[in-house]
Amino acid sequence: MTRFIQILKKPVTGTLIAILFGFILAGFILSFAGYNPFAAFHALLTGIIGRPKYLANIVVKSTPLILTGVSVAFAYKMGLFNIGAEGQYIVGALAANLVGISIHLPAILQLPLVLLAGIAAGALYGAFSGWLKARFKIHEVISGIMLNWIALYFSNWIINLDAFHKPNTSGAYPIDQAGWTTFFPNWKSTAEAGQFMTDHPYIGDILRTDFNAGFIFAIALAILMAYVLYRTTKGYQLRAVGDNKDAAEFAGIDVKKNMIQAMLISGALAGLAGALNIAGNAPHAVMQLAAFEGNGLNGLSVAFIADGSPIGCIFSGFLFGGLLYAGQSIQYMIGAPSEIINILIGTIVFLVALKDVVVVIADRMEARQVLKRKEQARAAKGGAASC
Repeated sequence: MTRFIQILKKPVTGTLIAILFGFILAGFILSFAGYNPFAAFHALLTGIIGRPKYLANIVVKSTPLILTGVSVAFAYKMGLFNIGAEGQYIVGALAANLVGISIHLPAILQLPLVLLAGIAAGALYGAFSGWLKARFKIHEVISGIMLNWIALYFSNWIINLDAFHKPNTSGAYPIDQAGWTTFFPNWKSTAEAGQFMTDHPYIGDILRTDFNAGFIFAIALAILMAYVLYRTTKGYQLRAVGDNKDAAEFAGIDVKKNMIQAMLISGALAGLAGALNIAGNAPHAVMQLAAFEGNGLNGLSVAFIADGSPIGCIFSGFLFGGLLYAGQSIQYMIGAPSEIINILIGTIVFLVALKDVVVVIADRMEARQVLKRKEQARAAKGGAASC
């Protein structure tokens, strides 16, 4: 029983229980709406593991979510709520696109340049929000929301300029192929590749997608950010400021400087997510946006489900990506509306917010166990005294 209570107290346990109850509650909602929940979840599972290309597409879908999740989680450790990750993602994608169509270098130079452009744009955008907070005490939520809209409309304006707009499309020219992260882009269009994919249907199914190297960057950056936060002096300073700004300042830590640096790094990660999306996914160009794509905003949920852990964002990012991609299967396999998947995600996020209830229950179970032991000890003493 003691071991069970210890397991309940672990943060990951509360998150897993919240996810489980999220699916259960979504099942009740499906039943209430007149749909078979078991058929819906079977459709969801089929949409995840039914074919190799589904798994590949989920990896592609999850890549920007992992990075924006880590972006939000990193700022959160500093006590900052980076709701501006969406805008940082947009300017990162835009900068990568503009550099990718303006400069033509060998792949060994072109790809790093495209990615660095996205990183720099996102970093500056994030740092600006941090500077507004440090200098004028403008809350990062307010500045982040406003900067998101500025990024969206600025991106639309830029890609509609004659120098960047591709005729007869709603987007910019694609970046030079040397800046792609797609696996074997030239080879896949050859007859040999077609024959290979036919002979190897499993691998061929994956190669026909936009499967690219972006997920490697995402996982590596999540691990690196975890190392920075928990194994470096800078990470200690950032977490110290997040835990208690006054105490950190009393200890000699420059709170304002660290605030700007945290938002700069957070913005850089979101900008890289945008750059990798351009480098890895067709049409390798920024499209005109009527509304937010959601990669940055969904990063908030990814970070929240991961409880602010960069490593946890890897798993929650794949979970979120899988739900978003496979949720389409519920619609076309059983006819349920696509909004059901949004209800499922919202329910999970809501219940994760209540995950501390599991710890409260564990504490009460432990208290009862201690009380029971004391009563047993008293009873044993009483029995010995009567003898």
